[in-house]
Amino acid sequence: MATDSLSMVLTNDLAEVPRAAERVEGFCRAWNVPRRTVHRFNLAIEEALTNAISYAFPDGGRHEIELRNQCRGGRLTATVSDDGAPFDPLSQSPPDIGAPAADRKVGGLGIHLLRSLMQSVEYRRTGNRNILTFRTPADPPAATE
Repeated sequence: MATDSLSMVLTNDLAEVPRAAERVEGFCRAWNVPRRTVHRFNLAIEEALTNAISYAFPDGGRHEIELRNQCRGGRLTATVSDDGAPFDPLSQSPPDIGAPAADRKVGGLGIHLLRSLMQSVEYRRTGNRNILTFRTPADPPAATE
């Protein structure tokens, strides 16, 4: 039986994102998660990691980002934790995706994508860490796929 969790520590380097994606895909495959769900889950993880790597560390130094995944109770859960600058992405106004591209404010599409792909998204700041957790059914009904 496959273990119900996967944990890894990444550095704040965009080259780490494909390595994480590969490990998450293998983890989900071990749980027979449908390919489309794996793709959506991995896309959400990639977005969260890319944002943390790109924006959380204004000092430019080397930092570690923790990624934890679980497949439990029919749900996939990912938690991305970093010691970067405090930032609650859920407090940002949603982008006006109906506005013409030239009139749109830069940024905000990533968290919009994350919210669209996942059933729930939560943020908290604990000590010096940003903690972003998101969940989706591991095997959603075909109608929602």
